[in-house]
Amino acid sequence: MDRIKVKLINYTPRPLETITWAALISYWDKWESEAFERTTKADVEKHLPKILSFGHESILEHATFTFAIEGISRVCSHQLIRHRLASYTQQSQRYIKLNLEDVEETFVVPKSIKENPELFKEWKKLMQESIELYRKSIEQGKHQEDARYILPQAVRTKIVVTMNLRELKHFFKLRTCERAQWEIREIAWKMLEEIVNVEELKPIVKWAKLGPSCIQLGYCPEGKLMPEGCFKRTREKWRKVAGGD
Repeated sequence: MDRIKVKLINYTPRPLETITWAALISYWDKWESEAFERTTKADVEKHLPKILSFGHESILEHATFTFAIEGISRVCSHQLIRHRLASYTQQSQRYIKLNLEDVEETFVVPKSIKENPELFKEWKKLMQESIELYRKSIEQGKHQEDARYILPQAVRTKIVVTMNLRELKHFFKLRTCERAQWEIREIAWKMLEEIVNVEELKPIVKWAKLGPSCIQLGYCPEGKLMPEGCFKRTREKWRKVAGGD
């Protein structure tokens, strides 16, 4: 069962109209604040694809998106917060006493480890010991802010992420690529799918080319570093998710 959950919680109301209206301040001498209420989907379709095709992407910063992400490891959340132009609120291990259950509920274990039964057995043993020592430390009166030091980076966490659309585009460029680490790549694709699943947001995925670098650039910048067939696989996956060309 997939224990990693990603959900789009909120986003700027009428985001495409907001972006279009903001963009027109640069081109339309009759622009006024009241024009936002008169901005229609027809205006969006007329202006936004063309403006984005010119590479004018600062306008994407006027729309923000908030995601709830659950079940990822602290390894993954530490990669995520390297994307600095974003806001994060994470589950606290200092104030929350973790209710640790079985190993796979508590920790993210890579597939490569599970494929080796003997190695996986050793991993589970060590992780179970860390759970027991965490509990024992708390039972002996140690605060969870100190007891947490025994927990591996694989421990699951929850985090709320808010990014503007321009930063999301940059995030997708790096993290939906096959070169990205598998866990953050998984949440990146889930975030993209969440956007695609909102009818009014679907057009921006194609217009702004929200996806891996090979989609955004039209070629793979990693060259020989990529595994064989990656370019084809990634583009096919993007077409399936985004319905793009």
